[in-house]
Amino acid sequence: MSHAPQTASSSLVLQETRQGSVTTLVMNRPDRLNALNNELSTALNEALKRLANDASVHVVVLTGAGRAFCAGGDLGAIGKGRERGDSTELAPILRSGMQAVLNLRTMPQPVIAAVNGPAAGAGMNLALACDIRLAVDGAVFGQNFAKVGLFPDYGGTYFLPQLVGPSVAAEMFYTGEMIDAATAHRLGIINHLFPAEHFEASVTACAKKIAEGPQLAIRAVKQAIFHREEPELREALEREVEAQLKCFHSHDCLEGIRAFMEKRQPKFQGS
Repeated sequence: MSHAPQTASSSLVLQETRQGSVTTLVMNRPDRLNALNNELSTALNEALKRLANDASVHVVVLTGAGRAFCAGGDLGAIGKGRERGDSTELAPILRSGMQAVLNLRTMPQPVIAAVNGPAAGAGMNLALACDIRLAVDGAVFGQNFAKVGLFPDYGGTYFLPQLVGPSVAAEMFYTGEMIDAATAHRLGIINHLFPAEHFEASVTACAKKIAEGPQLAIRAVKQAIFHREEPELREALEREVEAQLKCFHSHDCLEGIRAFMEKRQPKFQGS
């Protein structure tokens, strides 16, 4: 998606634009497929907290720069930490991500995920945390944590079973395989699917329609649907962080990340 800002950006890694009462947040690490590092996850969390308190913002759109929505955690940075047995890079990404997911779900404004390309791992789960998901027909989705010996985070274990049922969610978690946008649409993971040439206009039209609606009623609906689940979601996020840090220190995680970087099949040992 292209974005001509009316008001602009809070940080280099997260761009912010405003059109009327719609604010768009663009994850901006296109050379890394917008993979989440400490800087990006922190910037996203801080922007969401600020926007939640801005009554002039009626709708928030979350998308990615370049050809991807978000490839998940930055395995380059996380892998360097794993080689040293040091979770200094990972822990802040998890904690900031946990808060970002809670903010997406509980902020008063509706949030639209505009999935403009691959959404993998934590990137897919950021999309799941949004109220509505719109995707370009070339997008792909995956819970690819198992391929690198890691645990699903950013609310994936909470959101995905609700959308697709426990068996389908389990298969996605266990295998880590990607699915195409048509399959994601059929499973109910995304609301609507658009060809690339109509994607940006369709996202804009959806956001504008909601932004021009009765905000008191719309915000009350969001609170009724999503806000009441906060205690359960918070508990699930805490469990994810604990499990993720445990998996991070495993041999399988070290082997999984090495295999990913070396473009080979991992040899997991179950430890």
